[in-house]
Amino acid sequence: MIAFYSVRSEELFCERLQYDLLFKWFLDMNADAPSFDPSTFSKNRERLLNHDVAKRFFDQVRAEAENRQLISDEHFTVGGTLLEAWASVKSFRPNDDSDKAGGKPAGKNPDVSFHGTRHSNTTHHSRTDTEARLARKSNGTTAKMSYMGHALMENRHGLVVDVELTPADGHPERKAAVTMLKRRRTERGHGARWTLGADKGYDSADFVDDMRELKVTPHVAQNTSGRSSAIDERTARHPGYDISQHKRKRVEEIFGWLKTVGGGRKLRYIGKKRNAMWLTFTAAAFNLVRMANIELATSG
Repeated sequence: MIAFYSVRSEELFCERLQYDLLFKWFLDMNADAPSFDPSTFSKNRERLLNHDVAKRFFDQVRAEAENRQLISDEHFTVGGTLLEAWASVKSFRPNDDSDKAGGKPAGKNPDVSFHGTRHSNTTHHSRTDTEARLARKSNGTTAKMSYMGHALMENRHGLVVDVELTPADGHPERKAAVTMLKRRRTERGHGARWTLGADKGYDSADFVDDMRELKVTPHVAQNTSGRSSAIDERTARHPGYDISQHKRKRVEEIFGWLKTVGGGRKLRYIGKKRNAMWLTFTAAAFNLVRMANIELATSG
């Protein structure tokens, strides 16, 4: 419900549970029943992680979509997006701890100047979230402590079939795509040939070779800016390539929902495991909303 109703934190959810009858109905609580304490989330989070509850819940939602024949088992799209970590750039300090806030006494919010200094993920780390990495979306944009969220989407109705969270350490998108496709191949078998749509960031010879090995035809957008594309004309000339290029843009709808509705514009947890759990739960919530909309459209 936190994802469905864009509740910003677990504390605000518990506060709203005090008076919102819809929330109490959903949780099968009496109207006069008191809300539970926010520490309940903290106490149970490790248990959810240990038993991989988020993945199991996501798999059940996906299985329901498969039973309703809403998922394509041949045509997919992959994409990635930066997710801002719960860590300030001020927490990005040298590994040797030699820079003590410019010689000034460090307090709760020290005055830190980065002017004239060089920062790198190899020489610095965040004291708040050691697994987050300094990254920026493109040249000219602000660098922030971030993770990278990845989604594998089926092309029939735009449902999420797998997600992955990685540190934003340079070029993790292609590795995450291979990881998700291998998982999907293990689940669905190695018989049929698939297609995979993706943007120009996936246009590399090693990624194309990995796709061919997995019996996946890479319908990747050709990157010809000062270089030659790894996608040859034998692939790009087919009508299916144009269809994949049109469909692949829908993966941005997933990331838009995760950030605006699901509360992922800034992550609320520290550490890769906890944020990966959030991403998996929220992707399952997206699928539930999407499935309901599909059923409503087809029944009407």
